[in-house]
Amino acid sequence: MATLSTFVVGWLWYGPLFGKAWMSAVGVTEEDLEKGNMTKIFGLSFIFEFIMAFNLAMFLTGSPEAAEQMSAGTGAFYGFLTGFGWIFFALAVNSLYEDKSWKYIFINGGYWTVSFTVMGLIIGAWI
Repeated sequence: MATLSTFVVGWLWYGPLFGKAWMSAVGVTEEDLEKGNMTKIFGLSFIFEFIMAFNLAMFLTGSPEAAEQMSAGTGAFYGFLTGFGWIFFALAVNSLYEDKSWKYIFINGGYWTVSFTVMGLIIGAWI
């Protein structure tokens, strides 16, 4: 479920919420996106996001004491800290060196922050 949640967030984030702004920031059109190998993109994305969700679950349940104290709220909080504190700023550093726009940084960093928050919420509720 945590892995699949990233696809739902992505569908909303890069679709109706920020799709046009993201395409502008990246410099692609809908026609460019349609040329992509969707099987490869979605297949590898699923594998990578499964690994990320598994890794987050290991952090959230690293000890029996941590697992006992886990809740949806705690999971969401630690997911947020992971997404914002690590992923957002790691992406921002790379993007600065690649001369990407702030719009690019905030759209992509925001996606990962929300995705990890939701993954943490699901993992925390499940445990």
